[in-house]
Amino acid sequence: MSGDLIETQGLTVFYGSHRGIRDVDLTVRQGEVFGFLGPNGAGKTTTMRVLLDIIRPTRGRASLFGLDCQRDGVAIRKRVAYVPGELALYGNLTGRRYLDTLDRLRGRRAAPFYRRELCDRLGLDTTRRVAEYSQGNKKKLSLVAAFMAKPDLLILDEPTGGLDPLVQQTVLRMVQEARREGRTVFFSSHILSEVQAISDRVGIIREGRLVTVERVDDLTAQPFHRLRLSFAQQPPAEAFQIAGVTELDREGPSVRLEVRENLAEVMRIAAAIGITDMETQPVTLEEVFLAYYGEKGVDRHGQGA
Repeated sequence: MSGDLIETQGLTVFYGSHRGIRDVDLTVRQGEVFGFLGPNGAGKTTTMRVLLDIIRPTRGRASLFGLDCQRDGVAIRKRVAYVPGELALYGNLTGRRYLDTLDRLRGRRAAPFYRRELCDRLGLDTTRRVAEYSQGNKKKLSLVAAFMAKPDLLILDEPTGGLDPLVQQTVLRMVQEARREGRTVFFSSHILSEVQAISDRVGIIREGRLVTVERVDDLTAQPFHRLRLSFAQQPPAEAFQIAGVTELDREGPSVRLEVRENLAEVMRIAAAIGITDMETQPVTLEEVFLAYYGEKGVDRHGQGA
């Protein structure tokens, strides 16, 4: 499937004098899983709420399915399911009654066998009142409510938060199944490994601005190398003190390096010392993310967060 399902242009939101998001230009393609990364307060939830017309932008525009998010909100919401990061559910209903109510509000009934399957996979007891649920079970209920209707677009704000690791893996498989069926998933997460595992593309947002949008493979294929070099005997302490090379640690006759330039010189020095083995270590999405934000909130372009 092709085409842009989500599109924003110059999307900006201010809460009084406080920044929400600023000049966000974003496209999400039909049939892809798009991961939206950023720390708390970066603007992920604000962006999602504008798409759903829960809040209105200060300026700019947003569209889903080629429809304007403000003017055509009713038509859009018939094709979208949303799992918010902060849940507000009807506590006096049982889980079953809650799902039945959503079916009636949508005007179409989800396939009963699929709904039961989702509940079984997530380990959700729908006979209990929602007020008796733990936060984890409330998240499971919201996930069943979103997935059971098989919407064209799933917008998921931290969908695995509060779930145990086994259930988290189940949720990720559900996302992958939605993609195989040609549906689109736009989700935010703090768990970088899960974003890397299931996303086609990733957008990184900082201080309300979209820093980059890349394919996951391209984002992690950074122009530097992480090497572990082994020698017959420990190399001299100053052996790899050359431009573009950082020595990360030593363990016996092995040295671990991060090489951003002068790789050929590193190899020449290693050969002269007497290298016996070399191991390359892949760059993870977490390392890329930290390259944009840094431990003190400074992205790789030198801008303070």
